[in-house]
This record gives sequence, C-alpha cells and structure tokens, in this order.
Amino acid sequence: MLPSFKKSEPELPKAAAPAPFSTGSTRPAPLQPRAERNAPSVIAADLLISGNLVSKGEVQIDGEVQGDISGTHVVVGERARITGSIIADEVVVRGHVMGSIRGKRVMLQSSCHVEGDVFHQALAIEQGAFFEGKSRRSSDPLTMDTPRPEPAPSTSGIVSPFPAA
Repeated sequence: MLPSFKKSEPELPKAAAPAPFSTGSTRPAPLQPRAERNAPSVIAADLLISGNLVSKGEVQIDGEVQGDISGTHVVVGERARITGSIIADEVVVRGHVMGSIRGKRVMLQSSCHVEGDVFHQALAIEQGAFFEGKSRRSSDPLTMDTPRPEPAPSTSGIVSPFPAA
C-alpha cells in the first residue's frame, strides 16, 4: 500500500472550507483584469516613454511621452509633456501637449499648453488655457480620415511636365 501524502496536511472540515470565490472566503479575492478594477495606469513624473502608448482603459500621464497615445480616457497631468498625438474617447489636458488631439470629449484646463489641432465632438476650454491650433468638430473624431484641403490652383504660369491625372 502506498503512503498517503494528504495526511500530513491539516484537513479542514468540509463545512468550514471556504469556497474559492465566495464572499465569505478568508482568502483574498482573485485579481481582476485592470480594466474591470477601474484603476488608471499611471506614467509617473520621473518616467520618460519614447514610443507609442496604447491602453484599453484610463491612463494618467504625469511624466513625458515622446510618441502617440491611445486609450479610452487619457488625463495629461500638470507636469506632463507629450510630443505626439492623443486619441481617446475622453481627453483631459492639464499639462503640455505638442501634437493633435482626437477625442469625443476634450477638456483643456486652465494649466494646459496645447500646440496642435483638436478634433472633437465636445470641447471645453477653461479660462487661462493656452491653445494654439485649429479646433475641428467632427461626428467621428477618433478616425484619422479628415478631409484635406484641396491645393490652390497654380497661377505662376509654370507648366508641369507631368500630365494631369
């Protein structure tokens, strides 16, 4: 007969053993995915990211990002510096952004400094905010398909060697 290794572990009575996911469990609850916990991803003030940033949830940026940012809710903190575009359902800017912003709801707060175009469904700009660029209302600002202006016809009299298409 083989020895039973389970005998060395203390056994709990069946009624006292907690269910793995019950509310009366003495064990800590299993970790949930980040998006279900509603906790934002934070880029701290001492962090520099050189590259694009993609999140399926909320992102709080207090550091520096040199690249494009994509998420559902992006908050640019007062000391943050972004060099690149931001695409999100909701964008709150308190810091420095050099690049375009695309969002369904965009808020430029009084401490922000934005140099770039803003494509939005709803835009709020607080008194004291610095904004240099164009504001474009769009029914779908998250798509990159924006009409480009047609080039003005040439009046210089120079004839192109290439036939017009």
